[in-house]
Amino acid sequence: VQLVESGGGLVQPGGSLTLSCAASGLLFSMYTMVWYRQAPGEQRELVAHITSGGSAVYADSVKGRFTISRDNGKNTVYLQMNNLKPKDTAVYYCRAQTLWSDYWGQGTQVTVSS
Repeated sequence: VQLVESGGGLVQPGGSLTLSCAASGLLFSMYTMVWYRQAPGEQRELVAHITSGGSAVYADSVKGRFTISRDNGKNTVYLQMNNLKPKDTAVYYCRAQTLWSDYWGQGTQVTVSS
């Protein structure tokens, strides 16, 4: 099983980025997909998740700015991030979960700075 995040980078405050997490080696459509982030010196924080049925839940800190979506045909989950703020700077990780399986990606760095 592999989860590969991409799309991170340096962006100015108020800008946008879209992260992708491509999964392989698992029955993607069966998994709840989760985005986490971890800033330096901070605990890992749940950002958003989307169930196998497509229901999405967001952390209060990103509600209204971030959108999680999935494409089961491409085995990929996305995180559209708008109106980015310096406090969004972190390594972003994706996670694939079911009751019996749990996989993590290696992360992608997002830096919001002018």
